[in-house]
Amino acid sequence: MSQFDDLFAANAEFVKEFKSQDLTGEAKKGLAIVTCMDSRIDPLRIIGMKAGDAKILRNAGARVTEDVLRTLILATNLLGVNRVLVMPHTDCKMASGDESEIHAAIFEKSGIDTRSMEIRTVTDQISALKSDLVRIEQFPLLPKGIAIVGAIYDVKSGKLTKI
Repeated sequence: MSQFDDLFAANAEFVKEFKSQDLTGEAKKGLAIVTCMDSRIDPLRIIGMKAGDAKILRNAGARVTEDVLRTLILATNLLGVNRVLVMPHTDCKMASGDESEIHAAIFEKSGIDTRSMEIRTVTDQISALKSDLVRIEQFPLLPKGIAIVGAIYDVKSGKLTKI
């Protein structure tokens, strides 16, 4: 039995009930959400949207990385995005220690030395969020005047707090 058999079995059930929504690659509501990979976050439900309404960009810590900027260039120029929500969350592992502590934890658990890479931990989520918003705002390859907002998602209450 493969480690992925459960996924393909679940997909077979999904296909039985699947109804094409005639969605395109465009974000119908013009929104891109930059959020964390944390599985407690259901970005579309949090803001009352559904499949096809927004582009979802996920990574550890909801950081605005080079790859996020690359994806936003495509989303804003080709896929109907005209506003961006950057949404980190409470109880995030990337905000639980500094770089050296996270590297040490990985090494302790796996024996793999990750010190050659930047994990992009944060000690102050609000400061990091504000910095990431400025990064989007000032990135020269994104359209001028794109609407940007930051908010922290509380994983315990479900509340989104605008920063």
